Amino acid sequence: MTFINPKTDYAFKKIFGSSDNKGILISFLNAMIYDGNPTIEDLEIINPNLPPKITGLKDTYLDVKARLADGTLVIIEMQVLNVEFFGKRVLYNAAKTYVSQLQKGQGYGMLQPVIALTLTDFEMFENSDRVISRFVYKEETTNLRYTDNNMKLVFVELPKFTKDLSQLETLVDKWIYFIKYANTLTQIPETMDVIPEIHQAFDIANQVNLNPDELDAIERQEMFIYDQQGVIIYAEKQARKEAKKEATLAIARQLLDRLDDATIAQITELSVQDVQNLRSEV
Repeated sequence: MTFINPKTDYAFKKIFGSSDNKGILISFLNAMIYDGNPTIEDLEIINPNLPPKITGLKDTYLDVKARLADGTLVIIEMQVLNVEFFGKRVLYNAAKTYVSQLQKGQGYGMLQPVIALTLTDFEMFENSDRVISRFVYKEETTNLRYTDNNMKLVFVELPKFTKDLSQLETLVDKWIYFIKYANTLTQIPETMDVIPEIHQAFDIANQVNLNPDELDAIERQEMFIYDQQGVIIYAEKQARKEAKKEATLAIARQLLDRLDDATIAQITELSVQDVQNLRSEV
């Protein structure tokens, strides 16, 4: 068996955004938001599975949106690329979802809680080793929760999940493993197959069950993502190179009145011409 990559937006929405298989989303949300506890019993998927054409990164910001039985709105996003200001966009989407509930003339009492669940294929919080982080409004000193704590941000950082198949114990472990590694597997692992909803997810992700147009769309999106990752990596390397060069030039400037050009060039690994240019700027 060959499985599509759940980390692509197209595949993610196909697996988790189908009203016909909402049990998959219920199980997944119970794992990611409620630590595996069966808190959610029912939900309504607001934008059922309608994967769009993949024409560029701007069009691949797909949120699976659901309304829980208690009225809570949940927006779910899988983000592969660490784009600039991504954290701000998550907050903006959550706030926009919250305020857009009210129609003209409706009171604030109509507002329902919003949970923004974001899965990232990169690290969001470098100073934390937690795979799942949950944020709510609290008082800075006492950690007192805000009275109407109606917005929660939940982040799942896939790179921080390092368990292998033999270490999977909880529903949380198994769903994260599915997201991170499904496309590398050739069969459904026994430890995961015992969860009916995960078995269903693997069935949907099985490439043999997809039509050529779907496979083509997924392939094009993966190619687009790989290209963008290459651009980001190149930009980061260039930025580091420029920063290193600026630091080297700064050191060279400090040595200009102490050493000759050849010695400075040897110490800093700059060319003699570079050092001479610096000296001419003084």
